[in-house]
Parts: sequence; structure tokens; C-alpha cells
Amino acid sequence: MSRKLVIVESPAKAKKIGEYLGSDYTVDASVGHIRDLPNPSELPADMKKGPYGKFAVDIDNGFDAYYVVDADKKKKVSELKRLLKDSDELYLATDEDREGEAIAWHLLEVLKPKVPVKRMVFHEITKEAIQRAANATRDLDDRLVNAQETRRILDRLYGYEISPVLWRKIRRGLSAGRVQSVATRMVVERERERMAFVAASYWDVEGEFRPESAGQAFTARLTGVDGKRVAVGRDFDDRGVLKTQDLVHLDQQRATSLAESVAQSRATVSSVQEKPYTRRPSAPFTTSTLQQEASRKLRLSSKNAMRVAQRLYENGYITYMRTDSTTLSESALSAARQQARDLYGAEYVPDAPRTYEKKAKNAQEAHEAIRPAGDRFRTPAQVAGELRGDEFALYELIWKRTVASQMADARGSTATVRLSVPVESTGFARTAEFSASGTVITFRGFLAAYEEGRDVTRNEEADQERRLPKMAEGLGLEVLRAEADGHTTSPPPRYTEATLVKAMEEKGIGRPSTYAATVGTIQDRGYVGTRGTALVPTWLAFAVTRLLEEHFPSLVDYEFTASMEEGLDDIAAGNDDRVAWLTRFYFGNPETFHESPPPSEVAGSLASSSRGEMTGEGLSHLVEHLGDIDAREISTIEIGDGIVVRVGRYGPYVEDTRPQGVDAATGEVTDAEAVEKGPRRATINDDIAPDEMTPEKGRELLEAADDDGRVLGQDPQTGHDIIAKAGRYGPYVTEVLPEDAPAPAPADGEKPKRTKKVAKPKPRTASLFKDMDLATIDIDTALKLLSLPRVVGVTTETVTGEDGNESEKQVEITAQNGRYGPYLKKGTDSRSLQTEQQLFDITLEEALQIYSEPKRRGRAAAPPLKELGADPASGKPVVVKDGRFGPYVTDGETNATLRKDDDPATITPERGYELLAEKRAKGPTTRKRAAKKTAKKTTTKKAAAKTTTAKKTTTKKAAAKK
Repeated sequence: MSRKLVIVESPAKAKKIGEYLGSDYTVDASVGHIRDLPNPSELPADMKKGPYGKFAVDIDNGFDAYYVVDADKKKKVSELKRLLKDSDELYLATDEDREGEAIAWHLLEVLKPKVPVKRMVFHEITKEAIQRAANATRDLDDRLVNAQETRRILDRLYGYEISPVLWRKIRRGLSAGRVQSVATRMVVERERERMAFVAASYWDVEGEFRPESAGQAFTARLTGVDGKRVAVGRDFDDRGVLKTQDLVHLDQQRATSLAESVAQSRATVSSVQEKPYTRRPSAPFTTSTLQQEASRKLRLSSKNAMRVAQRLYENGYITYMRTDSTTLSESALSAARQQARDLYGAEYVPDAPRTYEKKAKNAQEAHEAIRPAGDRFRTPAQVAGELRGDEFALYELIWKRTVASQMADARGSTATVRLSVPVESTGFARTAEFSASGTVITFRGFLAAYEEGRDVTRNEEADQERRLPKMAEGLGLEVLRAEADGHTTSPPPRYTEATLVKAMEEKGIGRPSTYAATVGTIQDRGYVGTRGTALVPTWLAFAVTRLLEEHFPSLVDYEFTASMEEGLDDIAAGNDDRVAWLTRFYFGNPETFHESPPPSEVAGSLASSSRGEMTGEGLSHLVEHLGDIDAREISTIEIGDGIVVRVGRYGPYVEDTRPQGVDAATGEVTDAEAVEKGPRRATINDDIAPDEMTPEKGRELLEAADDDGRVLGQDPQTGHDIIAKAGRYGPYVTEVLPEDAPAPAPADGEKPKRTKKVAKPKPRTASLFKDMDLATIDIDTALKLLSLPRVVGVTTETVTGEDGNESEKQVEITAQNGRYGPYLKKGTDSRSLQTEQQLFDITLEEALQIYSEPKRRGRAAAPPLKELGADPASGKPVVVKDGRFGPYVTDGETNATLRKDDDPATITPERGYELLAEKRAKGPTTRKRAAKKTAKKTTTKKAAAKTTTAKKTTTKKAAAKK
């Protein structure tokens, strides 16, 4: 019988697909990419000085890439080769996108099959879809492979050329990236807008009215005075100035006067307008909108949302989750419409299926929208027994959105009423105009199934669904109350993960497969932090963004970055050649190249035209003719009034650039000691956001820093000053040692004697306890801290000598404060203490009691953080534990560390099983051990076979692929 090997990316996907294919199919997983471009340091020694030495890419010969099999994938490759030997056909069933196509191509290059190879693709993992895909295979799409490889090489060239500039001018270890740097710039620009923002205050009046005849009371807001509109938040610019002067800007006094006058008056209905209300449902989910809505409604990060969606896809619950298409297949349209009809009634389904056009820039429309899998959708109730936690919540969200997208519009009516109130008693106005609106939904339509969440916007006004009483023009109204209400304009809201992904998609930056990774990367690299759900840039991001804007402006230009995506799309469509495209990007376009322009013209000369056509001198020329970069100036952010923030080697700090001890008006030195000290500086903690750093806040930090180094007193034993300081790792106390006396000068005519340099004694230093405050610590407490480690007492122990005889020995027990907290030490035996205060208080008897108890190896045995149930592979119970290096899942045999975004409290059983499956697929971790040197002489001849084997572990891209 014919044996067929099917290779997919993940073990979970392999298991599910294996259930749908017959016994003559063997399904295994590559566990992602099996090879990649190596770092230059990982290249073979004979290649490090060759054309591949800088990028692992030969830029002068068609941008030929040199790939190596990842060290942790060698075992997996061997397994796949073994399975292939027993197979008659190979099916490459990786995802049908550029990454999936590239994984298939790399498998083909490494496995070198001698049997027929077929490309198997599908968008959902159901029995019908998998069997259809197995019977309708295609060839590998070289165009998609070319596009992915171009993207990989492009990112390598970008990162390896630009990152070293950041290392030299800002800080080592920084990185630049084609998409991550642009995303960082977007977050920084928003923070700059907030820093420049000037708030404006304005007032209005809210009144409560009721028809004099009869009826319910309602509220209305002041909108006009004597025919002129009252200014609201949207009427002010970011400088706090009215955009137009033809408005009434009320202050507190005039608003209060109007409120008092309105309360004493009678209102009249001046106009009533009523118009129909219609609202259409949102389109089915794309990758971007799924991440946005999961963030709004489920509080999932982009990375976690995609991780959960990946599991749902691999287990056959939803269609492929990386797509920018809003299209539904005919079977999906029928399923959604039928389900809406069955659940809500025929009147909730329109006569014809709804279609949606993608409005985002550069939409590829390559796949179907994200929807429940299958020709008939399973309702949330039908999967409730199979899915838990985030997986169930996300499936329910996708199901609701898909069904709602094929339902009828919500319908109703919106009424707007305007009221007129005489206010002559104010002395400055005759008539005040109030407005109220109310929307009544008469037919909920799609709202019966789903309503899309909304992001916070500036100065937004409530869109109320309320019913106003029946009123007609000229109707008199009783004023129940009138109150003046003050407001302040709000700065532009910070990006959240959801709104950043939305903005990136609108600008055409990145692709569905990269949104979550990009948002995660800018946080992992220290460019962006979070406050709640808001993304806050660090000062480091300001410095990096400024350098790129001033010296590589095209590389962080939004249109240019979008054009590069268009260029990759053209390569994927077969409309452009990868080598020609990369040549234009890196070396420039010869038709527009001009010799050695001045640096000011080179900066930003990398430009683009439509469809990703690269023009200008190219990246290599741009880097070579970079010109001088003032590292200090690049890392300086002006705050105002002489206050600046600088990004230093050890972090950001605030500095007063005004000369100290010098009269600003005359330039006369008034304090020579202050002049010698130089500018005042203070460290900035992470809890201060950039938009909170005002000149006043800067001076507050500087004044606090002036108290840093406060002398607490003198040590009565040594006479040395004891000072309290705020260090990078927290507050501490230390002693000030006297400076050594200078060596005596040699006599006339004598040469100075060379003396051996003696190491200077180090001052005693001790960190403050967690409950201590730098501002209130006194000399007595400081001396107690410096006295540590403290000898608790001496105990007698019986020891056995080498001769077997026993003897008694006096051993000290000391109390010490260490990296991992307070502890006792007796010889080489250490025991943890519960509190820092015990360092001062614990007695010898209490210490001996602790040592009398059995020593706990590592941590005390603690119950599991969470139980996940039996592992489907091993059948053993899986639990979450807290280990030395963080939380992990284990079934007693295999341990797998939780990823950064995995929360031990909310991790699902499926996620735990997935981590264990990935760990098993990688095999045990092996560490290279240094070969032992022996004195025995060995032959210098190398085995030829060994050399051949070594070369096979790193494979150069096939020449035919150029």
C-alpha cells in the first residue's frame, strides 16, 4: 500500500489532520521554520571573510542567501528524513501564505525528496476541507517564496545596517526594524502631541426640563447664546486656542450666571426634527479587526489573541486567522444566513447576502474572512463543552460577528429638539438655546446578535439611546434645574494595541501576520511600555526615533514603508523580480543616482514611487555617506525653560542647562562652587510618562536630587561620614572614606620611585529595607544596616576528622541580606529568613530552632498554581508550577516554561498541552561540553566523511533558485 507523508507546522495541527486522513497517511510537524539566516558569528570560519560574512547574504551575486538548519531542529529534520524514507509521496501542508510557502520550500531544500512532492493547502481544518485538499494539490508557488525571502533579506539588510548606528550613537544592544521602527515612531509622535498639548477650559450649562402639560422629564445641554454656537471641546486646537472666533466661549462666571437665569425662566420648544435611523452591521473579522475587538471586549493582547486564534484554527473551530479579506465563501454565507434565520427569525435576514469591500490600504484579499469552520457553523452552546476560557470567548466573538454580518440593518428614529429660554437677567445675553437628542431603536436587526466595541476618542459626546417625550413647536416647558458645568479639553489619546494595529493597517504598514509580532517587539525591546491598555513610549524611543527621522527619514516614512509592502506584493504576484527590487533598495536606482551628494541631501534620499519602486541612492550609499551625528544632541529632548531630558548610558535623566552659580542677566559668577559642580541632574524613574515631564516636574526632581547624598551623621567608631543616596537599583547608605594622602615628591634630581599600586578599600554599603524611606532614614538605622552581616551567636558542632575521630568545633551563625532576601549562614549551610527585620532581631535560640528543622531543598514544596487535567499525549496530570526561572507546565516527565504572555492564573489546558507538545517535539536540551585535552598524541589527519557531514548541516540556497 502506498505510504504518504504529510508535513504541517505544528503538532496540534498534525494531530487533528491525522484524524481526518486514512491509515496510509503519516502526519508530522516541522514545528515552524527549520532553518534561517545565521548570525555572522555563526558562519563557518572559511565564510566569515567572504561575500556572506556581513549579512549571510551575498549582495553582489543576486542577493543569494545562506541558510543553516536551526540547532534545535536538527533532531526534527532527522525524524522527517527517516519518515520520508518509508514514504512514496510527500505532501507539504503548511499554511497558504508567504511564511507557509517558505517553510514548505525550506523543507523541500533540506529533505531533498526523491518521491513525488505535492503542495496541499486549506483554509480550515475540517474533515471535508482536509480531504478536498488532499485530492486537489498544486505545485509550490515560487512567487510567494520569493516574496517571503525578499522580506527576510530586506529585514536583515535594514537591521544590520541601521542597528550599528544606534549602538554607536545611543546605546549598545538597540535594534532597528523596517516595521518596528515605524510603529515606534507612531507611538512617539502621539506622545509628542500630548507633550505639546495645551489644555483649554470651557463651560456650558445642563438643564432638566418637563412639558408643562404632562410628560417625562429630560435633560438638554446649552448649545447657543443669541444665535451663536457655544464652544465645546472639538472647537479648540491643541494649543488651547479656538479654531474660529465666531463662537461663544463661556467661562465659569458667565456660565453660572446663565444657569441661574435659566432656572428662573420658562423654556419653549423652538423646533422638533425627526429622521429615520439605520445602522449596518460590521464586516466579518480580518486579522486586524479581530485583534482590535479581542482587545476591546476580551482584554487580550494582540499576541495572546493570535495565539488563541491559532489554537482554534488548528483544532478545527475557525478558518485561517491571518487574512485581510472580508469575503465569505458561498457555503459560509448560506450557513450564516440560515443560522440567523433559525435563531432570530426570517425578518432578521435580508433578501440578498451582504458583501463587504476591504477599505484598508494594500489589502491582498488572499483568503476568506475569519469565521467558524465548516459548511454549518457550530453555535457557542454546541462547543461550550469543548472550549474553555479565552478560547470559548474568542470563538463566541467570531461566531457572533460572522452571523451578525449577514443580518438586517438596525432601524429606528432619531429626534432632535431645540429649546429657547429667555436670559435677559444675565445682562450680557437675551436668549439661550438648548438641544437634546434621542434615538429609539424600533427593530434591532443585527444588534440582536452583536454590537462592535468602540475605542476612546477625543472630546466624544455621548450617543444616547433614549426616548424623548412627544413635543411640538411652541410647547412650553418647565425648568426643573439648570447647572453650570466646567470642562477641559483632552489631549490626543494614547494608542492601545487595538488602535495601533488599526492605524498600521490604515497606513498600509505591516501585514496581518506581522501586527501582533510588531506590537510585541516594540515592548520587548524597551521602546514602549504600558499603562493599563495605553502604550507609552520610553525616552529611549524618543532618542532612537529622532536619530532615524533626522538621518534616515525615508526609512521611517509611512508612505515609504507602505510602498515596500506594495513591492513585496508585486513580487508575490509575479509582477516584479526579487533581485531587481532588492538591488534598487540596497544599491539604489542607477537612473537617479548622483555621485557623492552632501550628507544633508543624502539623508532621506531613499525614496519610493508607487507600487514600491525604489529610487535614490539606496541604503548602502545612505549609510556610507551618513555624515556626523551629534550623539549628545540626538539623545536630548527639550522640555522647556532650560530643562532637558537626556538618554544616557544608564538610563534617562533630567538636566538643567542653565549655568549654575551665574547671574543669567549679567553673566557674573555668583557661586563659584556651584559653577565647579556643573549642571544639576536627576534620574528619571519609569513611573513618569514623557507627557508628564514639564519644566516644573523637572525642577522638582532636581530639588529632590539635591538632597541625594544627604549626610546622616558620623560613625562614632571611625569618624567617617554616613550618607544616604538614591541608586540605580534603589536607595542605600554608605560611608565616605577619606582620600589617600598624595605620595611625597622626590628630592631634586631624583627619579620618582615606582610603587606597587595598592587597591583602595571599598566603603561599606547597605541597601535600605523595603519598608524604609530615603527621606526619613536616620544615622542609627543607617549604622545598623552597615553593621550587617550580624553575628547572631556561636554554636558548638561535632565534626569527624579524616582519621575518623570526632571533635567539637565552634561555628558562627550570621544574619545576612542577600540578592534573594535575608538569610542565616552557618559555615556552608544557609537558611532563609521570613522578614528583613529578623536580621536585627533574631536570637541564637531562634536561629538554632531553624537549623534543627530539615533543610528544604530550593523552595518549600508549594501546591501547584493550577491543575490543567490529563495530557492527551502522556495521559498524566498536567499542572502549572512556579519554578526558579518562572512558572512552567509539567506532566511529571516533560517541563515547558510559560511564555511571556502566558498568565499562570488564566492559562487554558489546551495551551498547556501545546507547550508540552512543542517541548517534546524539540527533544531534550543538549549542552555542548568542552572537549577534554589529553597528552596523548593523535593523528592530524581528518576523516573525510566527517567533513562532508559537517557541511551538510548548513546548506546554501540552491543556485537554481536565483
